[in-house]
Amino acid sequence: VQLVESGGGLVQAGGSLRLTCAASGRTYTIYAIGWFRQAPGKEREYVASIAWKGINPDYADSVKGRFTISRDLPNDTLYLQMNDLKPEDSAVYSCGIRPSSLNRYTTWGQGTLVTVSS
Repeated sequence: VQLVESGGGLVQAGGSLRLTCAASGRTYTIYAIGWFRQAPGKEREYVASIAWKGINPDYADSVKGRFTISRDLPNDTLYLQMNDLKPEDSAVYSCGIRPSSLNRYTTWGQGTLVTVSS
């Protein structure tokens, strides 16, 4: 599976962005897909995930009520709508997949940079 993210950019605090992750290849092997982020000098952290069927969205406490994850099923595309952005949301955002055969996330995209200015 190949993953390509887009949609990052520079936004002021309180603003919004929508990230996109396009999946291709053996997408039938995907059990779930999620968004993760990594700020400079920090570990990668979980943001949100959704089953490949487009059900059961889940969010990290830090983004609940502000971010929405969704799937465009026919086009194998994942979205992350981010509202009320805060400077602490600044990071490289990547999508990752959890294959049906594993209980962890594996394949990652190259990421897209989100910078929120105060």
